[in-house]
Amino acid sequence: MSVTAAKNNYMGANGYKRMNCAQSVLSAFKEKFGIEDDLVDAFSAYGGGRAPDGLCGAYYAVKFIIDRYDKENVEKLNQYFLEQAGALECTSIRSLRKLSCIGCIEKSAEFLEKLA
Repeated sequence: MSVTAAKNNYMGANGYKRMNCAQSVLSAFKEKFGIEDDLVDAFSAYGGGRAPDGLCGAYYAVKFIIDRYDKENVEKLNQYFLEQAGALECTSIRSLRKLSCIGCIEKSAEFLEKLA
């Protein structure tokens, strides 16, 4: 269900407010992880390749959550996302054309959904 919410957030579909990739994922899991709306708002700065080190915003949102709640799975996230997207940085992912932005959101949310 959170995967669908993340995609709806990004597309602004089904009555959801349109958000960037990082906010979309973070918002979809805010109840499960006790994430405040202010933090979701702050992640407006991390879409479109503007996450720290040029990371994909959707990946960065999941990494942010895992860093806070489940540090043991950070390496699993890195391996999973590299397998799915081919890179961790937004510009590299786009140039590889392995996943679209919505694909990155979907795969990031799927990984987190399995842990939640």
